[in-house]
Amino acid sequence: MLAIPVPLVVSMMLTLLAITMHLRYGKQVKMVCLFLVLCASTTAMVGLRWTFGFVAFSYIQPILASLIPVFAWYTFTRASTGITTLSLKHAVGPVLVVTSLITKTIDVLPLDGILTGTYIFYGIALLRYSSQDSLLINVSLSNWEGVKKAENLAGWMLLFSALIDTLLSFDFAFNQGIFSLYILTIGHLFLLPVLSLAVLIVAVNTPTAEENRTVKEENKEIEVNPLVSEQRAQEIVKSLDEKIREKSIYLDPDLTLSKLSRKLGVPAKQISIAVNLIYKQNISKLINEYRIDHAKQQLLDSEKSITQIFLSCGFQSKSNFNREFSRITGITPSEFRKGNSG
Repeated sequence: MLAIPVPLVVSMMLTLLAITMHLRYGKQVKMVCLFLVLCASTTAMVGLRWTFGFVAFSYIQPILASLIPVFAWYTFTRASTGITTLSLKHAVGPVLVVTSLITKTIDVLPLDGILTGTYIFYGIALLRYSSQDSLLINVSLSNWEGVKKAENLAGWMLLFSALIDTLLSFDFAFNQGIFSLYILTIGHLFLLPVLSLAVLIVAVNTPTAEENRTVKEENKEIEVNPLVSEQRAQEIVKSLDEKIREKSIYLDPDLTLSKLSRKLGVPAKQISIAVNLIYKQNISKLINEYRIDHAKQQLLDSEKSITQIFLSCGFQSKSNFNREFSRITGITPSEFRKGNSG
């Protein structure tokens, strides 16, 4: 059948990806590799369960599935904030799933409802998390947009999983499960690979756990109430502008909100709030405006190639440079140079 081999193929692909990432990045992606293995194991259990129908697989697969949203939440929050532990409240979903399986004969807890609710809860939580700029204090400002999009995508994938579970429930309730194999095929062909890719993007663009802990310790002395009045916000952005122009710190491709916090002696959350309040945009876009101003001057005053210029301005990729240049100026770097030559 169409659906039977797909989960097993996806499982092998995720396993190979985990091995490749571990060999290439080592400790930096340790948690992501574990997440990939979890996704691969869950997908394999789905394939084996539907292929052979062993009773054991019907118990193992839901337990593994209940761990995926919890693990996704952990890898995202750990990568961007340095938090290395989870509170016991995150065990609620998996514990309820285990309880439901144990009491399956008396039907005390609805297994499908628990899994669907867990994925919806963490999907919404990740979508809300991705909207909070100040949580990305240790992520390079050059990578902010990519990381935020990855977090957002992960949230939608968890909600997509909840939709798949709901469709399966309806299929069994009204069609005796005749479309279940096709629903599972679509779900596992897109869901876990895309979710794994989102987690991987965040991991390779964020510091290691050790670096996060170091930064957290360095920032302890300046962590205060994040509430900012408009007057205080004006003071912060003025100080920020002076420091940025004086030291040209925007040229640092690895510049983070945490680094700006230490240079200004102002809490990272206050900087983020102040920039959003005064400039109506996040700190990443503001820093890119300084970089684009620098690039414009380079385009006018030098014969350097566009590649040399974007690298010297703090950008890490040409696509990001071109996108931000067009966003700010309305034209491409090449068009800007041609229009101002001679």
